[in-house]
Amino acid sequence: MRCPPPALVIGGMARASYTQLSPPFEPDELYACMAKLLAERHRALALLSARGEPLLAERRRRPRLGPDAGCPSERQPPRDGKVLIVDKGGAFRDHLAGLVGPSRLAIAWTDSAPMAVRLCDETPVSVAMINTAAPGIDPYGLSRDIKAQQGAEKTAVVLLVGRTFTYDSTLAHGAGVRGLLDKPVGDRSLVCMLQRLTSLPEMPA
Repeated sequence: MRCPPPALVIGGMARASYTQLSPPFEPDELYACMAKLLAERHRALALLSARGEPLLAERRRRPRLGPDAGCPSERQPPRDGKVLIVDKGGAFRDHLAGLVGPSRLAIAWTDSAPMAVRLCDETPVSVAMINTAAPGIDPYGLSRDIKAQQGAEKTAVVLLVGRTFTYDSTLAHGAGVRGLLDKPVGDRSLVCMLQRLTSLPEMPA
């Protein structure tokens, strides 16, 4: 017997097999529900992989929405600040800098939670990307500390998660986590995310 796929129902009658959100609701409530669905999908894919079963191909009736899709009047302007990478090494930072170009977007790196908090306190940071596999780093605690800094309430905290990481949507929501990206992260996904959350301009074709 197959389980229903993760889905979010907005309004209408409650259905036991789906997550439901009744309007009106705050943006943070929607983000928390979407993060929960992503976590469920992540666990389902990990289970299929552990069983050696083939992953189901994604089927879409329409193309993915681009970073400029939607109503312009409803989109918040991106914050003008740098990207902070919290990781055990600088390889991901170097890859990201090479991908977008150092002149287009400032990218910083640290392997220290206290230094990450200090950087977010002293300089404008649009996005803080935390590798959950970085040793000695509590991703939820670090996100909470970053968001507690004056002026950092608009900093988007994104977690980079691997298959062995158990994402807790309740902890993430309480810590102010904006979302997560499954590793390895594709270059296209990285660029689209940065175009949504930072001042990164359109990339040349």
